[in-house]
Amino acid sequence: MTFREGRLVRVLVSMADTLVSDFDPVDLFFELVVSCTDLLDVAQAGLLLTDGNGELRVVAASSEATGVVELLELENQGGPGTEAFRTGRPVRSGALAGSQARHRWTEFGEAALSAGFRAVTAVPMRLRGQVLGALDLFSTETVDLTDDDLTVAQALADLATIAILQDRATIDDRTLISQLRTALETRVLIEQAKGIVAQGAGLTMDEAFGHIRNQARNNNERLRDISAAIVSGALTPLHLTSGD
Repeated sequence: MTFREGRLVRVLVSMADTLVSDFDPVDLFFELVVSCTDLLDVAQAGLLLTDGNGELRVVAASSEATGVVELLELENQGGPGTEAFRTGRPVRSGALAGSQARHRWTEFGEAALSAGFRAVTAVPMRLRGQVLGALDLFSTETVDLTDDDLTVAQALADLATIAILQDRATIDDRTLISQLRTALETRVLIEQAKGIVAQGAGLTMDEAFGHIRNQARNNNERLRDISAAIVSGALTPLHLTSGD
């Protein structure tokens, strides 16, 4: 087994762990975007999903900057993610600084470039003819995702889509809207917790999130519960990092 294959197996096992007892869609959303940055040649990832009214919402992002760019994409209804959602097919941006991308997605392209991204690939969250949203994969280099990486990204998105559809089949629209609202609130809460841990332990934001994820996994707790404990002061950065 190659190193890449080993990483993929670990990611699939990790995602599968979120689908067993006490399934929490929010944990799955964040596991998906972070797994993409761990496994693929991308810097950040963001997840767009439809709510009960068919409107796209940003439900998870691997960084605060990515979440802001995703919100701008939705506000302007233009970007690789919204296009992948509409067409049900992967979308490669090419160089965002190029004339074609600038003409195609002016506002989104400017926002992404300002955030330090140079190219974006989007894959649809789909199962057969049903499309729930899209996964945006951001690169800091002016290169599109390779065909192999695109295949892996679509496989991860498909796995998550199946889990989301199974969950939605058992709930009503009111519960779905509540879930998405919780996901939006959790995204903000996690960013606050990352900032506290990063500042308190002298870590980068990515390193801080890694400790938060490990704490949740090792104690079989939810990301939002660990983040809430950090924000409230019940869990300190020192306690969070001392066991590593």
